[in-house]
Amino acid sequence: MQVTFLGTGSALPTGSRMQTGVLLSAGRQSLLVDCGSGILHRLANTETGYEGVSSVLLTHHHLDHVADLLPLLKARWLAGEEHLEIVGPQGTKELVDGLLSLHDYLDGRIDLQMREVTAGHSFEIAGFSVEGYETRHSMDGLAYRFAEADDEQPLFAFSSDTEAFTGLGRFASGCRVLAHDCSFPDGVDVSGHPTPTQLGDALADCEVDRLYLTHLYPHTEGKHDEMRQAIACGGFDGEIRFARDGLRVDL
Repeated sequence: MQVTFLGTGSALPTGSRMQTGVLLSAGRQSLLVDCGSGILHRLANTETGYEGVSSVLLTHHHLDHVADLLPLLKARWLAGEEHLEIVGPQGTKELVDGLLSLHDYLDGRIDLQMREVTAGHSFEIAGFSVEGYETRHSMDGLAYRFAEADDEQPLFAFSSDTEAFTGLGRFASGCRVLAHDCSFPDGVDVSGHPTPTQLGDALADCEVDRLYLTHLYPHTEGKHDEMRQAIACGGFDGEIRFARDGLRVDL
């Protein structure tokens, strides 16, 4: 499995970080997880391209995670691709139907399949075996852990936007890599996202080899070292890195 961070930013744009999007690849299978603003352009710079992504998995429906969803559909139609599958938590069909009602010339252009999933249930998509876990955010959503379809061992977990809590850490335990929201440094009063100290406390018993921090607001720039130290002081003893746009990780 290969994980490519397409977008590691937040709702506040920067010149170096697009909004949320992660590309998973295994053999000839590819899966896009979230599709925020700028992700279509990041995809165009990958070997997979938007032509190679026929399945999208959404964590939740905030704009910085879905803004490029309809542009992806349109690009695939114009490129001659015939299919797109969109999977996500409850409300995903209503979201997509609503977007298409505003841009009705796109409705029916490609074979569009939609599916809704819930926490605690395993499902397969694009050659991956996936399980969801309920997050704690201002909107209902799901974190996910991923295994290749022919392997029961999850390798990668993605928190999406969420407060840090021990249940999610346990959910990710056993994976080689966890990518977790760490939107702000300590000292910022925020809900729905964790600060480093909160994250370190929540992940004290989380057994993953490597933690990538993502969904980074501009407030985190210049504070990476102190953020890593705060997480380690909280009890997480794995390797801590900051995700960046274009970073590829082989698992």
